[in-house]
Order: sequence, then structure tokens, then C-alpha cells
Amino acid sequence: MSTLAERATAGDVRAMARLISMAEDRADGIDSLMKELYPRTGRAWTIGVTGSPGAGKSTLTDKLIGHFRSKGSTVGVLAVDPSSPYTGGAILADRLRMQRHTDDDGVFMRSLGARGSLGGLSRGTREGVLILDACGYDIVIIETVGVGQSEIDVMRVADTVCVVLVPGLGDDIQAMKAGIMEIADLFVVNKADRPGADRLVHEVRGVLEFLRGRDWVPTISQTVAETGDGVAELGERLLSHREYSGKSGAGRERELARLKTKIEEIMLERLSSQVETLWTDRREELLEAVHERRLDPYTVAEELLSRA
Repeated sequence: MSTLAERATAGDVRAMARLISMAEDRADGIDSLMKELYPRTGRAWTIGVTGSPGAGKSTLTDKLIGHFRSKGSTVGVLAVDPSSPYTGGAILADRLRMQRHTDDDGVFMRSLGARGSLGGLSRGTREGVLILDACGYDIVIIETVGVGQSEIDVMRVADTVCVVLVPGLGDDIQAMKAGIMEIADLFVVNKADRPGADRLVHEVRGVLEFLRGRDWVPTISQTVAETGDGVAELGERLLSHREYSGKSGAGRERELARLKTKIEEIMLERLSSQVETLWTDRREELLEAVHERRLDPYTVAEELLSRA
């Protein structure tokens, strides 16, 4: 494990990919390895790119990679693809749209199958961000699976959240719902050369009127990712949010909230595993006792939790 971590932090991309796969699979020893890597983290800027399916997130991410590389920053990308509910497999097509960067040593790309995880991310995404951070990437971009109202986990992982909208989806703002609208630090109206783009921008501005008075009010950028139009301006606005977060202390507050969530997840995962072991060992006995009314479900649950 230590050798693998050393290889990864020295720039071995195969070792990085192996570590992320181990995090996805919750392989034995991954927690010890993350403990070893954690002191090396805390330097990368994490950008979440999220939005509805078909909004052009992958193409936009591809152009953002090019923009940040032109500024000299190294970029790691974690692209989450939907998985089959039958086989658990994923096409992993997001990475295909970023093929022009495959020969760039300053870019690392990894597709992750959602594997049924809710929230727009996949299992192992958080560890993947830490691994790329520890390996020295300046920027880590997370492209989520196409999301709806409740799939907003990216706000608990990214320093800056970019919500991508696209005209022509009917009642656009209503379709996105309040949850996804409220997590944005920046809005992007992509495919802005399509009819209805100006109307969509107007609708978003109407939503943002309710946020007046906040220290940071999300900005709206218009892009045509296919051609790269507007991407440079978007890059500058992303950087403005990073600078604001650093100066205002908002970034520190978000990091503390993120750490709180992560610690709680680790505790719940371990507690769940211990309870599952206790439950499996005594399941038939306890079920029979509850069925015969010698015990009740509440007492059983309390007993298992007390022993975990």
C-alpha cells in the first residue's frame, strides 16, 4: 500500500488509477492508505460541474481543461457516468469527449460508474478527489451524472459548483427545481446559440433576485461548448469565486462542513458494518423472538446498536 501511494504521488498515473479503483471497491486497506495520503491534501481547487442530462457538461469540461491548461494549471478529472441497473456496468462515455487531452501529462482523467449511488456522484468520488489532490493536481473537476432535484451531493465535495443549463427543455427553471438551483455558485447557459437562450438567462436572473443581499450572488455565463465561445469568460468567473471564497472565509466554512459530512459518513459506514455483522449472526434467533412477541423490534435494534 505504501509503495502504491509513493508511486502515485511521484506521478505514476497507473498507480493513481489503481488507488481510485480501490476506493470505489472499498478494498481492504484503503482506509489506512487514505490516512497516509491525507496530510498531503488541501491544496487542490475542486470544481463541480453538474446539471441535467444533455446539457453539454462533458464538452464544457473538455473546454475548461484546455482553458486551465493554457494557464499552466494541472487538471484532474473525475467523470461520473450512469450505470446499468442490471449489470452495474457503465459506458463511461464522458471520457470519450475529452480524448484530445489523453496525451497531456498535465491532465488525468478517470471515469467512474455511478453503480446505483444517489446524489449525482459515485462511491469513491470523495476519496478520488483526495487522491488527486495528494498527487499534486492544481484543479480537480468533478463532472456529475445528469442530476435532478435531490441529487446535490456535489456541493458537499466541491469548492465551487457550476450548474449547467440548456435552453429548449420546456419549463427550464421548474424542471431544475429548487434543490439544484440553490447549490450553484455559478450558472452556465450552454448551447447559448439555440433559440430560447436569452429567455433562460432572464428566468435565472429572476431566481437570483431572491438571493440579493448575500455576500456572493451566483453569476450567469453563456457558452457554446462545441466552439469554445464563452469558456474563457467562464474560467475567469470560476477564478473569481475561488478568490472570493479565500478572502471571505466562505471556503473555510465549506471545508469544515465537508469534513463534518465525511467524518459522519465514516462513522455511519463502520457502525452499519458492525451492526450488520451482529444482525447476521443472530438474525434467525432475534426474528423468531420478535415474531413470538418475546421481544419487540425496538428492543432488538437498541441491543444491536449498544453492542456495535
